[in-house]
Amino acid sequence: MTWTPLLLADPSPCLRLLVLRELLHKPEEDPEVHELAVLRQADPLVTDLLALQNPDGSWKAGDLGSKISASSVLLTAHALMRLGYLGFGPDDPAVKRGAEYLFSMQQADGSWPLPEGRDENEEHEGYSMMPLQAALPLRGLAACGYATDRRAERAYDWLLAQRLPDGAWPTGIASGVYGYVAGYRRLAHSRWGCRSNTTGALLCLALHPKRRNSPETHRGLDLLLGRETRERYALGFEVARLVGAEPLRGFITYYARFDLALILDLCWRIGAGLEDERVADLVESVRSWQGSYGLWEYAARPQVSRWVTFDLLRSLSHLDEQAGWLSLEPRTPFKAYLKKIKRF
Repeated sequence: MTWTPLLLADPSPCLRLLVLRELLHKPEEDPEVHELAVLRQADPLVTDLLALQNPDGSWKAGDLGSKISASSVLLTAHALMRLGYLGFGPDDPAVKRGAEYLFSMQQADGSWPLPEGRDENEEHEGYSMMPLQAALPLRGLAACGYATDRRAERAYDWLLAQRLPDGAWPTGIASGVYGYVAGYRRLAHSRWGCRSNTTGALLCLALHPKRRNSPETHRGLDLLLGRETRERYALGFEVARLVGAEPLRGFITYYARFDLALILDLCWRIGAGLEDERVADLVESVRSWQGSYGLWEYAARPQVSRWVTFDLLRSLSHLDEQAGWLSLEPRTPFKAYLKKIKRF
């Protein structure tokens, strides 16, 4: 395990604590675990984030290095995603305030309002519904331990009600019809399914103790695995964004990159294992990219390579276990943009 001393030498107490707990399986009474549980409160990843929190529990536009005029709901959701990823739960005061702020903005139907801010590169004007309007806040809440809160359960019910008959989630609804699906967001076996919205919904479901094993969740992951591309440059992008190395961009494009580390994380949480050919091939590709010292390099931001390595090692360790389901979806070569047949 050449990665062990490298990960445990990282300056972040949060990372070292996660390595001890989730990779080395040290008990809570271990002296080093106890020490790091205290030290993580002073980790710059935590202190810098909490310094931006407002008295009402929210994070406002301009915080968190956002490159767009994001709403306070989305920024607060992302802040909770980060705190949840770092290991903070509902007993933390900052998490409590952030969660209560999000719940205070929740609509009667269980969703949250569509963001008012518009990125010039986005195409979501005129939409009355987009699954991501609930998926992003709900993921932040679920990551911090609020998945089974009755208010969060209403959001899950709303999210499941937006599913297409084929099991995917659409771009949204505009003027009573399903929204356009750009090529980079297409799913291999769904006419109107949007990969970005489907990914957002699955991330929420994967964090729920019961819903993650539901047929709806399995079907969504089945469709997501239909995109069998190997985009090395995006490996670990979501981890880099969660720890603040990548800026926040977009709304409908939030999950534009096909991050294989994120897909592996979904696989083990939902129950797909190496018995599935697609997962086995994906694992083989990812393992082939591991460096000689046991690390996976995130070339765009090398300083987060150890975080990406931790995340991949956690996923790979869980995928070695027996899976709870097996896909029967046919394997289909995927192309983001199909070549048009010329008439002449």
